[in-house]
Amino acid sequence: MAFNPKQKILIIDDMSTMRKIIKNMLGKMGCNDLHEADDGAPAWEMIQQAHEAGKPFEFIVSDWNMPGLTGLDLLKNLRADERFKKLPFLMITAEAEQANVIIAVKAGVSNFIVKPFSIVTLKEKIDKIFPG
Repeated sequence: MAFNPKQKILIIDDMSTMRKIIKNMLGKMGCNDLHEADDGAPAWEMIQQAHEAGKPFEFIVSDWNMPGLTGLDLLKNLRADERFKKLPFLMITAEAEQANVIIAVKAGVSNFIVKPFSIVTLKEKIDKIFPG
């Protein structure tokens, strides 16, 4: 299934500047159903509420390091819940350490991207998650 810019996307990062950058990049790709959370804990609530309301998120873009519920813990919550097992999840990390990549892959991440990144790199990563 190819990437659909009309899908509902949740951007999670504890830094508002980073959320704004990601929103701008996704906006340039034609995405306009963009939602934000500043931590994994409120994001987890938003994901469950959206699902229950019949308007689920279709793609998650999350930072790894956050003070409350980390991106990795959020990913583990999603993969442990039958409703969200296949929800596409792009992990953003500042550390490109191989050990972290392996941990994320084992937890079921769809793809990951290392900060800082360009719109071209973001699009490439998204296209790998949503092959045409």
